[in-house]
Amino acid sequence: MITLSRKRIQAIISLVRQITSLERGIQMKKSLKTISLMIAAIMFALIITGCGNSSDSKISVGIVLPTKDEPRWVQDEQRFKDALDGTDYTTEILFSQGSSAKEKENVETLINKGIEVLIICPQDGDAAAAAVEAAKKEGITVISYDRLITNTDAVDYYVTFDSLAVGAAQAQYLVDNVEGTNVPLYLYAGAASDNNAFLFFEGAWSVLQPKIADGTFKIANSKEAESLKDKADLSRDQLGKIIGQVTTNWEPSDAKNKAQTHLTAASDDLKGNVAILAPNDGTARSIADVFGTDKAVSSFVITGQDAEKASIQYIIDGKQSMTVFKDVRTLVKDAMDMAVKILDGDKPETTGSYDNGNKDVKAKQTDVIVVDKDNVKKELIESKYYKESEFTGLK
Repeated sequence: MITLSRKRIQAIISLVRQITSLERGIQMKKSLKTISLMIAAIMFALIITGCGNSSDSKISVGIVLPTKDEPRWVQDEQRFKDALDGTDYTTEILFSQGSSAKEKENVETLINKGIEVLIICPQDGDAAAAAVEAAKKEGITVISYDRLITNTDAVDYYVTFDSLAVGAAQAQYLVDNVEGTNVPLYLYAGAASDNNAFLFFEGAWSVLQPKIADGTFKIANSKEAESLKDKADLSRDQLGKIIGQVTTNWEPSDAKNKAQTHLTAASDDLKGNVAILAPNDGTARSIADVFGTDKAVSSFVITGQDAEKASIQYIIDGKQSMTVFKDVRTLVKDAMDMAVKILDGDKPETTGSYDNGNKDVKAKQTDVIVVDKDNVKKELIESKYYKESEFTGLK
């Protein structure tokens, strides 16, 4: 079925009217059949040209995601497409493949396709500012998705999980599942370029710091954290100094290397039964593999987030302790519901706001769920997020 843009249809109608007007002045000896054939031929040519020209085919919602190399974002791609089913709106989804330059190029591509709403998960919160500022100049509404775009006023809304709650949940799990005092605590964080990494760590520190101060934990791998152990509230700069020491850059290979370096340098009193704050599932598995092969480590409790399939199997097998389940089905739905509201001319619902360094960005927050071996079946199988057949040993 051929679909023409409104602009193309109007052009055809205009041309037909011109030809019809011309037809009235043509001598009667001219064949009306010939004129009709001319009209049909011209209309057909316009239709063919319209089909080959995508510039007239507007996209309603442009979406830019960080990379196709992580399962999470590939799954989001399909969920975004499904979320617009049954509406009159269209979407195009592009991936930046870890490059802020590619991300800006993607945004420019979508601007040229006439998008009205941009949903973007930035590779780098600061670097993405230039891309969204270009979109705002064209009157496009910008929704920051999952990660906050920072230091610009060109962000209209933020759809996110409560990142402070994620870190707090991870830390509380460590507190609830260790015994004794002076438990070695290994701290790890996400990328310093990602505002979420700061929020996760800030949330975790709010729970861990009192337990560091009272002697439940002793910091094993960060001199910066050790120097700040008596401070309940850390500034952005102080958080940055700690994160700079323990960042994994969200890369499992970086996490593995750091864990190996830390364990090699650790004395025996920093081993035994330990607690590990790992920022997400990919890094958690790499860190767990390293700690699991050190004979001086008797046991460990380790956190994660994202409920990745591989980490769920690790939890079932006892290799990872927990994950923070962020149901991206809900997050995608919240983002698309917001986009549709905007396209319909309505005001989207928000539940809070986040300071991005330039403005307070109105936000829609989605709840998170702690998952471990005790509730993995209820939260992930019964909710149909995963199929039971995808795992082994699940009871």
